[in-house]
Amino acid sequence: MKNEPEKLIANNKKAYHDYFIEETYEAGIALAGTEVKSLRLGQCSIKESYVGVEDGEMYIYHMHINPYEKGNIFNKDPLRTRKLLLHKSEIRKLAGAASADGYTIMPLKVYFKNGRAKVEIGLAKGKKLYDKRADIAKKDMKREAERDFKIRNLK
Repeated sequence: MKNEPEKLIANNKKAYHDYFIEETYEAGIALAGTEVKSLRLGQCSIKESYVGVEDGEMYIYHMHINPYEKGNIFNKDPLRTRKLLLHKSEIRKLAGAASADGYTIMPLKVYFKNGRAKVEIGLAKGKKLYDKRADIAKKDMKREAERDFKIRNLK
């Protein structure tokens, strides 16, 4: 069971496109039993979700976990607010940094690690439009270079 590979459930590619990720943290998620079963089936979306601090505790908002098909009355609201499990010092550090101008806390990916559901959150600073264009140009150049390399090696 120990050192078992991570099983990725959801990835937030849009966060990497819209923000500079400066620091990342791993946090546990407080879930109900049927939510864990849905996560094991890979039924989760974090595209519109965000993280906030309330009363010294950290929560994830708008994280969509589909209701478990066989869960009937035990199913919870798919968009309910869920508590993140972090150390107090990490919460204070993130809350202080997020209160600075232009910073926010974004969920980056949801995965299972050693049988426990985890979410990777990142301290993010918003990108300007010209930063996004520069990233797209770099990606295109890299893709073109890889294609040229592949063509050269096939001959």
